[in-house]
Amino acid sequence: MTAATHPLAPHGLPSFIGGADGSDPLFTAVVFILIAGLMGVAVLYFKLHSIPEHLAQKQNNGQTQLIMVLAVLALFTHNNLFWVAALVLALVKFPDFTSPLNSIAHSLRIMTETEPEPEPEPEPEPEPEISAPITNEQEQ
Repeated sequence: MTAATHPLAPHGLPSFIGGADGSDPLFTAVVFILIAGLMGVAVLYFKLHSIPEHLAQKQNNGQTQLIMVLAVLALFTHNNLFWVAALVLALVKFPDFTSPLNSIAHSLRIMTETEPEPEPEPEPEPEPEISAPITNEQEQ
């Protein structure tokens, strides 16, 4: 049997109208476009949330772990304040306070001409005396 159109139906049907067998090409196309669009938005969302982490790793930032935690918190809680804080921490370079303090301590040690106290060496434990068991022949 061939599928013949009804004589009263228009002969030039548009391609988006579903067929008699239940196929719907427009619906199928829209479903694939929506799935691809959602996947694209998800990838963009995850890339956006990983920007502070990439910046921190690229600059060898000292607060890399804190930045990563803030970015993950922002991802799961949808709280933009965490993401902004992570971005600010990744972009701002904090000064190194320990190097000048170590230099000052080293200079003071040289000025006073004292050497750092050496660590005391642990005293060796005395070895126990090993004696042969006394036999009956030795007692007599």
